[in-house]
Formats: sequence, C-alpha cells, structure tokens
Amino acid sequence: MTAKPPREPATRRAPPPPTAAATNAAPATRAAPQARAAPALPARRVAPPAQALRGSAVARPVLPDPPRWAAWMGPRAWERLGAYALLTRQDRPVGWLLLLWPTYWGLWLAAEGLPPPGTLAIFTVGVIVMRSAGCAINDWADRWLDPQVERTRERPLASGRVSPREALLVFLVLALLAFGLVMLTNTKTVQLSFAALALAVVYPFLKRRSYVPQLWLGMAFGMSIPMAWTAVTGEWPAPLAWLLFAANILWSTAYDTLYAMVDREDDIRAGARSTAILFGELDLVAVGIVQSSFLLAMWFAGEQAGLGRIWHVAFGFAFLFSAWQIWHARSRWRDKCFEAFHASHWIGALLFLGIALDLAFGEHLPKP
Repeated sequence: MTAKPPREPATRRAPPPPTAAATNAAPATRAAPQARAAPALPARRVAPPAQALRGSAVARPVLPDPPRWAAWMGPRAWERLGAYALLTRQDRPVGWLLLLWPTYWGLWLAAEGLPPPGTLAIFTVGVIVMRSAGCAINDWADRWLDPQVERTRERPLASGRVSPREALLVFLVLALLAFGLVMLTNTKTVQLSFAALALAVVYPFLKRRSYVPQLWLGMAFGMSIPMAWTAVTGEWPAPLAWLLFAANILWSTAYDTLYAMVDREDDIRAGARSTAILFGELDLVAVGIVQSSFLLAMWFAGEQAGLGRIWHVAFGFAFLFSAWQIWHARSRWRDKCFEAFHASHWIGALLFLGIALDLAFGEHLPKP
C-alpha cells in the first residue's frame, strides 16, 4: 500500500482589490469643522448695485452754465463756486429743514406766538449757515469714508473736486458768519453757541468710535432750541425748552437711523459705525420705538405749553405720517429707506404748524 503524498498546505488568497463600488460605499471621513461665521448684520434684501440707489441719491450733480449776471466770473470761478455749494449741500434743502422746524418750535413757544422779526431772521439764516458749515466739516472728517460709500463717493471732497484744505476753509468762514449772527442776540445765547459749535465739530469724528453718533447729531441739531428760547426771553432755557431739546434728540436718532440704513453695507466694509449697524435686524423696531418716544415727548410738550385742539389735530397727522414712514421702509431697500428719511421733515413741519396755528387761533388750555 503506497503512502499518499503529503498534502500541501493551502495558501491564503489575497483579498481582491477593492472595486470602485466598494470604494464609493466606504464611509466618508468627517470634514474638519469650519470656523463659525460671524452673525449676519442684518438679514435684509439689497437690490443689485445698479439698482440699489436711484436718482438724486447717487447722481453726480451737473452744474448749469453761469447766468448772465455771473458771466464776469468766468467758467473756472463758477465751477469752484458750484463745488463749494455742493460741498455745503445747497442742492439738498432737506438738511436745513430738519434743523429749521425744531428751531421754530422753540421760537414760537418761547414767544407764545410770533417771535420778534429780527430774532426770527437771525435764526432762519443762522440755521442754514451753520448746517452748511456742518456739512463741510463732516465731509472733511469723512474723507476716508465717503469714497468707499456708494451714496457719497461723488461728493466734491470725495471725488477730488474740492481739497481738504478748501473744505476746512469753507467751514471756518461759515462758522464765523454764524457766530456773527449770534452776536446780534444776547450774552446768554452767545454762551450757549459755544456748546453748539463743539457738538457740531465732534459729531463727524464719532463714526469710527461709537455706534450711536446719531445721539450726538441730535444734540448738535437740537442746540438751536435752547438758543432760540434764550434769544427770545433773555433768560436761561425753561424746562419746556429742554423737553423740546430731548425730543429732538430722539427724532434725529430715528430719522438718521433710516439714513444710515442706506449705507449700512458700505459702512460695515469701511469700518464705520452707526445705529443702523447696532440695531441690526431690529432696525425698524428700534426706529419705531425711538420715534414713538419722540412723539410722546412732543405730546407732553404741547400739554405743558397749554396747546389745544389745533395742536392735537396736527399731532395726529404727524403720528400717521410717522407710521407711514416706517411702513414705507419695511422692505429695507436702500432707495425706500432714503425716501423715508427724505420725508422726515414733514413731521417737523406738521408739528410746527400745529404749534403756530394753535398759538395764533386756538383756545389755549390752562398750563399745568
């Protein structure tokens, strides 16, 4: 019997190479976690750049040919004069209207009717002159910011048509002219004017350092109220004047937040600050609260002054217009926010009409 040959040990087969299907079926490795993005500021719809701002908000103003009476100046001098006019926003009267109406509130309530014509003329011209000076120093302080913002990049200083030295010179000339007008009043009004000048100069430099420069703007704009009160009465401002001053701070914060909403994306990229950035997604809620607080303060001011039915009717129209203003900006599109801001002066005008007409023709209620 022959022995069986020894059995060869079975060799272990190598595993087959993985197929494409098996490779695809293998669990994917977990991607490294990405850095958490900063919270969006704020979630809102913005139109494409070509349509984000329309019309006069961004259009570069074109100077007309000089009229016959100015032909002696020559085209070069006419062009310089036009650049200075644009620097001081003479083409945008809404700015000085927002200052003029609160000034008139103070003048009429201090005089309990029509103020002295001389004082009225001084403050009317003074408001326009000082607002023009404020625009010049604002553009000088914002010369780093305006070229980066769609709405302001065509301003004379940002576009190079006016030099920084020229802007400072325009500010100084206009500030001296405004001070000359104040000198026609009385000593106490002159003393208050130094505080007004300081606020006007400080405000433009806060956009890099504070999220609430609008509060400073409201104080700068509102100083004409206690000044007007003192110019009429010859005494330091009464509590009613300071109540109007506080109300104007609230109003300025509300409408300038709408204004800042127009530039919000550009401001964030440039490193500027504003209440529109601070409030974020609650911007219109905040505007509504601040605007309502302003109207409440004005209601108390009317009650303190003993104003009657005509004032109440005008106040009601101002309240409705304020509600429309916020509703108009509800989409947060830039042009809608700009239009809402641009219409703000009508609220001040309605309140002034209520004060003036009630003092002239209304039946005054007893003052508390």
